[in-house]
Amino acid sequence: MTALTAQRRGSRVRSVVLPAAVVVGLLVLAQLLTVTDVLPRSYAPPPTEVLASLGRMLAGAAVWADIGSTLVGWAASLGIAVALGTVVGLLLGSVRWVQWLLTPVVEFLRPIPSIALIPLVILTIGGGRDGEVFLAAYAAVWQMLVAAIYATASVDPVARDTARAFGFTRIQTIRWVTLPAMLPGLVTGVRIASATALIITVTSEIILGVPGLGSGLNLARNAGDLTRMYAYIAVIGVVGLAINTVFTAATRRLLWQGGRR
Repeated sequence: MTALTAQRRGSRVRSVVLPAAVVVGLLVLAQLLTVTDVLPRSYAPPPTEVLASLGRMLAGAAVWADIGSTLVGWAASLGIAVALGTVVGLLLGSVRWVQWLLTPVVEFLRPIPSIALIPLVILTIGGGRDGEVFLAAYAAVWQMLVAAIYATASVDPVARDTARAFGFTRIQTIRWVTLPAMLPGLVTGVRIASATALIITVTSEIILGVPGLGSGLNLARNAGDLTRMYAYIAVIGVVGLAINTVFTAATRRLLWQGGRR
């Protein structure tokens, strides 16, 4: 084993062990604070009770069905946001008259929080899965749109002019020059948009009652089962962490090969 390989392996171990140690330390601290009643048990049950409730949940089928339902809504909304944000961002970043035409509309709609649209969504689309997907996609598309606009601006004008000199059509230029240059910015936009989509998906499930992790959390809260409620919060956090880990690994594999971009 070379020194460089050993150093990389040690770095990977530290990147896992140190965060895990911090989490364990915080759980131990929370346990001490709750059993000594510094944190009232009526608001914050001990982590051991939450973990026991989490174990019972994971042994059943209901929480896995909730996870699957949430991931379906998240994936649908993220797909819409990525497709729409990339296309509109590409147009806004590369076509002047489209930028002049759509920028006022974008700047008007972007500050409106998706949660403020819930009454309108219930009246028009309904309070089911379609409404959830619309709200999450609406919230996530702006991160993707901004990322696509900045990614378009990062395209090397020399490369674009070279493609034009070789007789590339606009579609060929986008396919072979623009999109590859935009890829790092687009991947960053997808990661940010994915987190936003998950947040609004869970929030919509809490408010609209759509089946998923949010509705399961809300049912536990309404029943006064605090340990189950905190267990659902832990599951939501783990799902978000898993999604971010997958996107991070995919980004490294997609953009970096053998230490070269």
